[in-house]
Amino acid sequence: MAETQTKLEDKNKPEIEDELAGSEAPLLEHLIELRKRLIRAAIAVVALMVVCFVFAGQIFDLLLNPYRSIYPNPGDMELIYTAPQEFFFTQLNLSLFGAIFLGFPYVATQIYGFVAPGLYKHERKALIPYLVATPLFFLLGAAMVYFVVLPLALGFFAGMQTDEIKLLARVSEYLGLATTLILAFGICFQLPVVLTLLAQIDLVNVDMLKKGRRYAIVGILALAALVSPPDPISQIGLALPMYALYELAILSVRYVQKRREAAIAKQDAELSGSSSE
Repeated sequence: MAETQTKLEDKNKPEIEDELAGSEAPLLEHLIELRKRLIRAAIAVVALMVVCFVFAGQIFDLLLNPYRSIYPNPGDMELIYTAPQEFFFTQLNLSLFGAIFLGFPYVATQIYGFVAPGLYKHERKALIPYLVATPLFFLLGAAMVYFVVLPLALGFFAGMQTDEIKLLARVSEYLGLATTLILAFGICFQLPVVLTLLAQIDLVNVDMLKKGRRYAIVGILALAALVSPPDPISQIGLALPMYALYELAILSVRYVQKRREAAIAKQDAELSGSSSE
């Protein structure tokens, strides 16, 4: 009996090895395609970084507007740097920030280009709205920081000044705060896009999101505390919009579910009609 089983295993071994060998090729092709996409995205970011370095002064001036807003007299505003090389490396960081900000839509397109070949035609069409919504929500998050959160946070910090203690912010620290908040809000504002996309592939539904609302609130507060500076205005400024986006995601997921249920009902009606004939 043992000898017979051994013979059967030896007989099936080449077939198993052939199947494994056949699965290696597609995996290797996917890895090669992923590498190409990552290289393209990296080249785009580096190229944009070079361009942004040329315009680092304009980017710097643009990001100073929220800081200017807390000074009624622009002549009172001062930023300092305490190391000879600090401002140069600040410009490099600004260039990287500008490259990531401008290159975000292209990176999202590369991700879509990698995922799309493995989808059906109707699934590819379904991804196009998300490809459009991704940069829009990123810009919405950045605008939220630029026009609301950052001026409020800076006003809160500047309000702590006294006659003896004045705010003299280092240029690298201020710009680090501004760019970190802009990128953090831009990424966090992808929440409804991600949840709706997961609903599109039937990984989440409205009931799951409703039941997980209390856990989502805790997660949002923890994320806001993690990615934003340790001041209440920045943390509340991120947590409240994210919770609003979570509720928006529930509405969007409900819409996706209704469309899917309508499509299934229509398909069932067509099948029952054809079978009755």
